[in-house]
Formats: sequence, C-alpha cells, structure tokens
Amino acid sequence: MTRATIDAYYAAFNAGDTEGMIACLTPDVAHYVNEGTIRVGTDKFRAFCEHMSRCYSERLTDIVVMISEDGTRAAAEFTVNGTYLATDAGLPEARGQGYVLPAGTFFSLEDGKISRVVTYYNLADWVAQVSA
Repeated sequence: MTRATIDAYYAAFNAGDTEGMIACLTPDVAHYVNEGTIRVGTDKFRAFCEHMSRCYSERLTDIVVMISEDGTRAAAEFTVNGTYLATDAGLPEARGQGYVLPAGTFFSLEDGKISRVVTYYNLADWVAQVSA
C-alpha cells in the first residue's frame, strides 16, 4: 500500500495533477517546505502547489523510493528537471532558466495516506543555476 501511495503521489506530480497529489494525503497533512514554514492541511498544500505551478515547471526523474519495514515511513531520492517561469518573491529574476537538482523527500503514512511530506534540495545550487 505504501509503495502504491508514493508512486501515485509522484505520478500526479509529474502530470501536474495537484488534486491527484492531494488524494494521496491525509486532510491534516504536515508539509515541511524546503527553506520555509510548516503548512498543515490540504488547503495550504493546494495553495503551495498553485504558487509553484505559476513560478516553476518541474518534472521528477530517477525516482528511487525506500520504505520502512512497517510501511509507515518512506523516503525518495530524485532529480528535479525544471524551468523557472515567473519570478518568485525574494529569488532571482525568472527568464525561463532551466535547472537540474538532486532532491529528496521524507514521508510519514497513516492508513495508506501521506500524513507528512518533508522535501529538501540545495537552494544555493538552484540560485547559482538560475543566476548563470
């Protein structure tokens, strides 16, 4: 069940299907944003995804998923292949720059749904790529 949930989450991400991602989450999901605050609930998750879709076009490749024996925790390592579409507040100006970043996410699951999403990537690496 855990593998199917994580696979569905990433398939929805790559399809640009925010509602498909939300279908994989608990209503009170805790979303730990890289370099940001913790956002609780699917409404805040949806708003985050809408913001990201305006500023970035991203596709994840080389996804490797690792799952704990009891299925309540998982981690994924992947490559983010993106285009910076619109300037995000406090970040360099967007000019359609491409970027490729290694990243990872940690998950907690309850009853087959994701209850915690923690994503990490190297922001300094991203800034260097879009500033070049």
